[in-house]
Amino acid sequence: MRFLTAGESHGPQLTVIVDNVPAGVLVSVDKINHQLSRRQVGFGRGGRMSIEKDKVQILSGVRFGKTTGGPVTMVIENRDFKNWESVFSIEGEVTSEAKEKRFMLPRPGHADLAAYYKYDLDDLRDALERSSARETAARVAAGALAGQFLNALGMKTMSYVARLGGLSIQSDSIPEGIDELMALVESNDLRAPLSDECLERWRSHVQSARKEGTTLGGDVVVRVDGVMPGLGSYVQWDRKLDGQLAQAVMSVQAVKSVSIGLGVEGGLRTGHEFHDAIHPTGGDSELEGALPVSRPTNRAGGLEGGVTNGESLVLTAVMKPISTLLNPLDSVNLETGEAELAHFERSDVTAVPACGVVCEAMVNLVLARAVMDKFGGDVMSDIQAACVHYKNRLR
Repeated sequence: MRFLTAGESHGPQLTVIVDNVPAGVLVSVDKINHQLSRRQVGFGRGGRMSIEKDKVQILSGVRFGKTTGGPVTMVIENRDFKNWESVFSIEGEVTSEAKEKRFMLPRPGHADLAAYYKYDLDDLRDALERSSARETAARVAAGALAGQFLNALGMKTMSYVARLGGLSIQSDSIPEGIDELMALVESNDLRAPLSDECLERWRSHVQSARKEGTTLGGDVVVRVDGVMPGLGSYVQWDRKLDGQLAQAVMSVQAVKSVSIGLGVEGGLRTGHEFHDAIHPTGGDSELEGALPVSRPTNRAGGLEGGVTNGESLVLTAVMKPISTLLNPLDSVNLETGEAELAHFERSDVTAVPACGVVCEAMVNLVLARAVMDKFGGDVMSDIQAACVHYKNRLR
């Protein structure tokens, strides 16, 4: 299962094509739109979230609520495009509005300067529009489709904010059950498992950053329960699932680090303190989907040797502070060579809560591809039957 996105931040629409989707997957447009709405919420978001109310339109690959086996094409309209139409003319001369929106003051931390070198740009808007995190709306639509495929096989994906601008959650505040954790996280606008008192302290921290004209980054954790063992492979470097997950999540705009399980903390521990012991399951081995062994801990994050081991998949992504600053950093005017302040475009103080939703989508897409690699099949019912047979063999 692979996907391709197209479109600009302020262009008419975003388009995503998801290929190699088996026939017979039940598709709910409402569930896709729900994921799109989750991407738009979060304390610290900017004014654009009040303009755009993302809705998906499916143009191909689905009939009467089920996939057909053909590529699934989805589009998301940019409602703000009406204010930018003359800036994105396909033909003709450069309009006065396009000249007004042109800029040559690269933002430190953004793709502006690197794109200027790479593509010989005379307007950095060509970089801004495509490198913008607005593109992640298309990823979330694709990931929502992959998520519905995984849900039918018993997998459930969620995320939460573990750190925001230096403020961290306490490990004892995280419920063990995924449903309880999801309910707690989705009940607040920071998407963090925190008490009301802590949430207010975090919101005040965001407001302080807003007043200073700066931005905040943080950590998000993605967790997937119900992951069967044996997805991925250790036999070649590019088939290792941890490497595929890291690349996919690292490709999300502003993500600068990806770790699995305890991640970097593993380097601070001994082998006895890090690795997850293996115990016999005993009588529980006859339960539906049960494995013949169990693990008292999951420090490996559900992956060993690039292969899922039957434990929950746990991945952490670190998002840097957004590079568009209300109080800009020093930059250089690429036309004059003179020192000036960097360009400012409408922006957020933080998008860490939304980053978790995007990372969920990328994890779903990688896991869906791994399932297809292992079980093949052109029809959902065949894949489900193969999974049942596989789980019975494991039990």
